[in-house]
Amino acid sequence: MSPPRRPHGPRHLSSGTGPGTGKPAHPRAFDGKRGWKSGDVAGEDASRGGASRSPFKAPSAFKAPGKPPVAPRQARLGAKPDQRPEQALERGPRRPDRFEPGLAAPRGRSEPPRREAEERQPANTLWLHGLHAVAAALLNPRRRLRRLLLTADAETTLLARLPEGTFAARKIQPERVEDRTRFHTFLPEDSVHQGAALLAEPLPGVALDDALAASPGPVLLLDQVTDPRNVGAILRSAAAFGAAAVVVQDRHAPPETGALARAASGALELVPMVREVNLSRAIRHLQDKGAWVLGLTGDGQRTLAEAKPTDRRVGLVLGAEGGGLRRLQRETCDELVRLPIQEAVESLNVSAAAAVALYEIGRA
Repeated sequence: MSPPRRPHGPRHLSSGTGPGTGKPAHPRAFDGKRGWKSGDVAGEDASRGGASRSPFKAPSAFKAPGKPPVAPRQARLGAKPDQRPEQALERGPRRPDRFEPGLAAPRGRSEPPRREAEERQPANTLWLHGLHAVAAALLNPRRRLRRLLLTADAETTLLARLPEGTFAARKIQPERVEDRTRFHTFLPEDSVHQGAALLAEPLPGVALDDALAASPGPVLLLDQVTDPRNVGAILRSAAAFGAAAVVVQDRHAPPETGALARAASGALELVPMVREVNLSRAIRHLQDKGAWVLGLTGDGQRTLAEAKPTDRRVGLVLGAEGGGLRRLQRETCDELVRLPIQEAVESLNVSAAAAVALYEIGRA
């Protein structure tokens, strides 16, 4: 009987291999019914989770001559494709992209300036600056004081201007400032502080009736005047000509700030600044109290000198810097008046108009 015929296909790579020899067969053995099938080597790869390899490709544990072996995947984490793991470890930790407190600032970036803890502004306070504003605040018993910072020259000027014992009476001890640049850590860069700064609380609110009872002078009402420098200048003119109060709107007027107090030059402590929610309602309240309310506009039929009364209080309404008086305020006033200025000049600044009008009202 003749031996069985050898199946077609490639011969075994080594002698003494194949079925019945006890040695592993070719990685891909040929089966007469099923064709090529995986051998023992393929079974090993499958058991390890890898795919079966071709008999004509070198195993992954070997590389072509002249190239170093590739490190395991775990060691290559964090390394670039062409970078060895030990080179990645030598680079050290990555620098933070942003500055974090407690860490060194990245190269090329400077650490943000730190404000001294003693000069951090508490809530519900403001810095008053300038010799006139600071002196007036020290003399105002309604103003609650926190800290006073002075240079040597400013302290000498205040001691000569204020009554003796003012610091002791107000229970405040001045702090000497040797370097004037210290003021710019809590004041604007363009502030003219004159070496004096006072940390204080805002003034308490004043009711319109209380202001009317305290003084018989005229009342100024500002219709959406929002520039703090203009409001401060109007307060200064009001104090100079004996006005009883300056009425502003609660939502469309600047808050009490150091810039406003600096522009007022101490008048913020002398003239009550009354805040009202509805300005037309405040006008009607003045009228009910017997005042004659005049609206200052450029198209008034009569001048202020012709229309001002001599037997009652005068209320004067001034419009905003650009738009002037609004319709509701114009309709609520008793009369609209104007200042006699040259036709070549369209209008005056609101603070300048207030000063001229107050002078005219007080003139006999």
